[in-house]
Amino acid sequence: MLRELMDCPRVVGVKQLCKAIGRDEICRVFLADDADPAITEPVEALAGAQDIPVTRVVSMKELGRACGIMVGASAAGLLKQSSMDTCYKTGNSWK
Repeated sequence: MLRELMDCPRVVGVKQLCKAIGRDEICRVFLADDADPAITEPVEALAGAQDIPVTRVVSMKELGRACGIMVGASAAGLLKQSSMDTCYKTGNSWK
């Protein structure tokens, strides 16, 4: 599962993830088990309300590493194909 985060366009961080969920751009959410529940529970509820599958990751460090960043991450999400197409058409880079 974490391989997808390494290879596919993604959103990292609670604020950006919540915005992307609201825009219906996310197909899967990843949450770190060692993150503060006050931070991750609202994201999990938002994902559940939109029927987005949630995958738990052991640690923030592991999730951050899978996202290609040097710090821990409490939340991340995979972008849907339609969101990726929009980005590629506008010439933006995901990595």
